[in-house]
Amino acid sequence: MDPVVIPILVAAIVVVFLVASSVRIVPQARRYNIERFGRYRRTLQPGLNLVLPVADRVNTKLDVREQVYSSQPKPVITEDNLVVNIDTVLYYQITDPRAAAYEVADYLQAIDQLTVTTLRNVIGSMDLEETLTSREEINTRLRTVLDDATGKWGIRVNRVEIKAIDPPNTIKEAMEKQMRAERDKRAAILHAEGERQAKILTAEGTKQKDILEAQGTQQAMILRADGEAKAVERVFQAVHRNNADPKILAYKYLETLPHLASSDNNTFWVIPGELTEAVRAVTSAFGDHSTVGLPETTPPAETATAAADDTPVEGGAELAADPPLSLNAAAAADEVAKQAAAAVSDAKAEAEAARSPQVPGRGQKG
Repeated sequence: MDPVVIPILVAAIVVVFLVASSVRIVPQARRYNIERFGRYRRTLQPGLNLVLPVADRVNTKLDVREQVYSSQPKPVITEDNLVVNIDTVLYYQITDPRAAAYEVADYLQAIDQLTVTTLRNVIGSMDLEETLTSREEINTRLRTVLDDATGKWGIRVNRVEIKAIDPPNTIKEAMEKQMRAERDKRAAILHAEGERQAKILTAEGTKQKDILEAQGTQQAMILRADGEAKAVERVFQAVHRNNADPKILAYKYLETLPHLASSDNNTFWVIPGELTEAVRAVTSAFGDHSTVGLPETTPPAETATAAADDTPVEGGAELAADPPLSLNAAAAADEVAKQAAAAVSDAKAEAEAARSPQVPGRGQKG
């Protein structure tokens, strides 16, 4: 081999090595810190960058995108001396690569420890119930403290969230019992309210039903009374329009008497005191005798009174339904009707006998 070629090849290899060592390609969203002879020189931006071979070297490579860091559960004591384990999630972003590399040795560990101490300060002023219900307040206070502390490290804390708060098992059981008792209380209250509302609605319905039934009964009684009044009025008008004879009215009065005892539930029957007057009126209708009275037979009122074992009569005679007697209420009514009919027949016979001329010598032998 030619002795000239060897130095040329060595020189070419050295040039290639120097060129390759002086070129640095930085990906997007990455930052490279360059040190020259062990001293920070500059931060390389994304793209093609040139450095001095051998003199410059890359110290740290940092990712400037927003990142998520989830810490392990840390025990924290509340104001009421209960130990709870709190797990947090941290969202941060590197804003100054030089400060993140040279101002703090391990920024993740520093942020983790700062989060724990801040949590203990914040939770230590709250009891358990307030801790469980004040997550938003705890997140805000954590973010404020971490943002102030990490600003000089070239890190911006965008958001801090509490992922879990785990109280002791005994506290969990007590809380579950309390929640169960609260739910049972609510269920009992709702059940009682439902029963109360149901009773109120039932009472309102019953009241409305009674009112409607009373109104219906009232309307029915009014209509019935109006009908009876119109019927009586028509009868009254018919009687006065036809100029009915009082004797006919008395006769109709006698015809109505048997119907007074037609019911099976009647235990006694009262004969009105106007019966004698009615019989006299009917009797006088067939004769001119102004003083014609009842036949010599026992008057119906006296018969009914005698059959009732001398029952006192007020305004008329009363026939009591006594089982040992031979007549009950219906039989008494029929007997009175028969006696009234017999009285009318006798009155008619006497009237005919009075009007017909007597035949001389009738019944004597010639």
